[in-house]
Parts: sequence; C-alpha cells; structure tokens
Amino acid sequence: MEINRNQVFIAGVVLVLLGIEFRMIDSFVLNPRVTKLLAEQTKHPVATASSTMESLVGAEPRLPPKTVKPQEWIGWLLVSVGSVLILHSMTMPKPS
Repeated sequence: MEINRNQVFIAGVVLVLLGIEFRMIDSFVLNPRVTKLLAEQTKHPVATASSTMESLVGAEPRLPPKTVKPQEWIGWLLVSVGSVLILHSMTMPKPS
C-alpha cells in the first residue's frame, strides 16, 4: 500500500494535537490495574511481596496509584514532527 498525501496530512494533524495535549498536562495517574501490571513487569518489591500475600490470603493487594510525569520535550517533539509532516504533505502530489 502506498502512503498518499491525505494519510501523511492526517498523521501530522494527529501528532500536532497529541503534542499540544502533552504540553497542557502535568501528569497522568494510572488506574490500579495498570499500576499493578507495571509493578509486576518491573519486579518491584511491593508487587512481589503483595503477590505472595495474595496467594496466601486471597486478598487483592492495594498499591498506590502510579503517577507518570512526561518530560517537557516530548510535547515539543510531537508538535514539531507533526508540523513537518503537514508541510511535507502539502508538497506531495494529489492522490489520483
């Protein structure tokens, strides 16, 4: 499949809007299910201890919700790459 002008333009618009969103937020608070998944994947000591207790007691572990603070440059990166894609789509030939 060949990528045409419209697809590049839409990808650029999505990246610009995502970059603006990243610039406007301070942090993400993850829900308990994702927090538990990240703790298990990174082999966090609280997750391993809670999984041991969970198997013994049968209770759901209570982990504090994880807060993710994205770096400032991520928003600028997305906005700049998206704007380059939008400008590049203007120079491409129109789809036939």
